[in-house]
Amino acid sequence: MSAISQRVHLVLLTAWTILWFAVVQPHGGFSWHYLRTGGKLLYAGSSMADGGLNLYAHHPELQMGPVSFLAAGLFNPFPEPVGQFLAAAVMSLLGLLILVVVGRSAAWHLLGTGTNHQRLRQRVLIAGLAFIPMWIEVAVRFGHLDDVLALFFTALAVRALTLGNPAATGVFLALAMDSKPTALAFLPLLLALPRGQWLRAGLWCAALVALAWMPFLLSAPQSLTAAEFAIPNQPASALHWLGVDDPRTPPWDRPAQATVGLALGCVAVRRGRWPAVVLLGANARIALDPSVYTYYTASVLLGTLLWDVIGQRRLVPWWSWIGLITLYGTVFVVPDDAARGLIRLGFAITSTAYVLLWPVRDRRRRHSRSRSRQAGTDQDLGTAK
Repeated sequence: MSAISQRVHLVLLTAWTILWFAVVQPHGGFSWHYLRTGGKLLYAGSSMADGGLNLYAHHPELQMGPVSFLAAGLFNPFPEPVGQFLAAAVMSLLGLLILVVVGRSAAWHLLGTGTNHQRLRQRVLIAGLAFIPMWIEVAVRFGHLDDVLALFFTALAVRALTLGNPAATGVFLALAMDSKPTALAFLPLLLALPRGQWLRAGLWCAALVALAWMPFLLSAPQSLTAAEFAIPNQPASALHWLGVDDPRTPPWDRPAQATVGLALGCVAVRRGRWPAVVLLGANARIALDPSVYTYYTASVLLGTLLWDVIGQRRLVPWWSWIGLITLYGTVFVVPDDAARGLIRLGFAITSTAYVLLWPVRDRRRRHSRSRSRQAGTDQDLGTAK
């Protein structure tokens, strides 16, 4: 098969990305000012009383990680409209790179299982067609560089995991958390490494997280109060549907999101279903978050992408499209807030139950057993000779 035919799916996904970018970009950048402000303050250092390491102490509303502000500051030398456009273009490109990374991760993970790579490319294409609209939502419409970087580094962590590289897995997961703290829910990916590599991966991860956050906490201990920043509890949230009527984020909510996400991820790894970790962590967020911003769905769609491409073998990646239609499409056609909250909760519960409990063929184990039996047979035949 020619190299061109092997890249058709990437050409189609690139065209799909450009189309969505062209449609959304003129009205995009809804939240980019947060990143721009944070970048200015971080690079300003001690020249501004609320800048540098005092950033989080004085601006708890800036809920992005330091790596995100460092990256955002690279666009500040440009006029604001130009910087926003360039940032949106770069973030859109990262979405395409995620699709490439996930495809290669799947190909390596399934190496030697007799996987049809043409079918694998088709899965990436079909799932990618659902993934891209939500990626453009977070990257272009909202301009949330923190979510973009957190999800991009998580995809790189998955790639390092499939390659069996514990240091890189720990580094990329740390960079994801240093970009956006909610990436903590993806930490169980470390446990998918062989047990003997856990310590090395964990040390790398812990060291880089400390390196990014400790300077702020040591310089301005009140930076910890940024973790208590509350947002309104919206009527369409799954949290509100569950009966939590607090007008703002309850103090237990953020720890609960992290705890549930981590617990579900550990269960997934225990059951040999580590490609579901990101989806489960994202589900915990949308089920318990007081807000319903559509860009939250991008993390869910990365989770369904990983599950559809790596975690199961069906040609049609149903969960990517179910996630897109359920969490994004219904926003425009379901007017009732309570109904939208129930739909969000229903997706989180149903998809969580499916990836944890539904029978999945593990072709890697079956192929490993068949190779072992074949090796044993060959050895017996050699002995007989």
